[in-house]
Amino acid sequence: MKAAIKPRIDMVNRTRLETVIPLKTPFIINVDPSDACNFQCKFCPTGDRALMKATPGRVHGVMDFDLYRKIIDDICQFEEPVRVLRLYKDGEPLMHPRFAEMIRYAKKSNCCQRIDTTTNASLLTPEKNLEIIDAGLDRINISIEGINAEQYKDFSGVRIEFEELVENIRHLYQNRRQCEMIVKINGDTLTEADKNRFYELFGDIADGVYIEHIMSCWPEFELNGVDINQEVGIYGQQIKEVLVCPYVFYSFSINSDGSASTCFLDWARKLSIGDVKRQSVKEIWDGDALFEYQKAFLSMKRKGLDVCANCGQLSHGMPDNLDPYATELLEKLVASRRGRP
Repeated sequence: MKAAIKPRIDMVNRTRLETVIPLKTPFIINVDPSDACNFQCKFCPTGDRALMKATPGRVHGVMDFDLYRKIIDDICQFEEPVRVLRLYKDGEPLMHPRFAEMIRYAKKSNCCQRIDTTTNASLLTPEKNLEIIDAGLDRINISIEGINAEQYKDFSGVRIEFEELVENIRHLYQNRRQCEMIVKINGDTLTEADKNRFYELFGDIADGVYIEHIMSCWPEFELNGVDINQEVGIYGQQIKEVLVCPYVFYSFSINSDGSASTCFLDWARKLSIGDVKRQSVKEIWDGDALFEYQKAFLSMKRKGLDVCANCGQLSHGMPDNLDPYATELLEKLVASRRGRP
């Protein structure tokens, strides 16, 4: 097998957040090309079509390209490039008809060090593969939902040509140039034979492969017929809850309609901190709304925040542990705001 056993996050070379907070420039900005998805996966709120129709701010569709250009131009206002522009949040990014153009525009702007995305890969074709590679995509995380068409139908509610999916991923790998490819699957519903088959199928057509565990990361969403692993976290790590959410200190998200959320898991649009149609990206990052969330977490008040109180990402995910540094970081955060208009 050519591929490394490698998860989609860097678990080794992580910046110690307690040494750099507060950040003038975020490490990661999620920009959602589309809040719709062609799959209906059991673990994902976006796959629940009825729920999406009943949720204010959802079923928006693809991001307006002029708005996207405005967002990228805004990101260039930071003192230094963001580390990662992540073209993904709620939906399937390849549903945006100008996805390759989105990559190309951001790449030419030099607003970020790296551009990545996460996709179910069902919309990949040889032509689209070459478009996104030529545009400059730096990394692609591919989520596999089964090792045959029957498992896909059961888990994601769609019928796919599984062999064609594998061949399109193979074509992308063979032509990937600068683009790192990570292929992952949820393993808790697979047999050992299925896991071995996963490695056989993708171990030679990816830079990294990984079998994850199932967790409930989406706030206020009950998984549909999928059991959460209560023994280990998503990457096999010890389950350990933290009170200080680390993500709000180095990242935030821009939804496909231009509204901004503190969190990449804010599927219900309840964690609003601004709107890029009326503010610049930098104004949102420096704004009072995000600051109040940061201050609440460092004051150890997470359990009093409606959406965040029971977030599985902060127990089963891979959170950086800022709890021991909360008092010190709160002082730094408040001091950094003094003198601002």
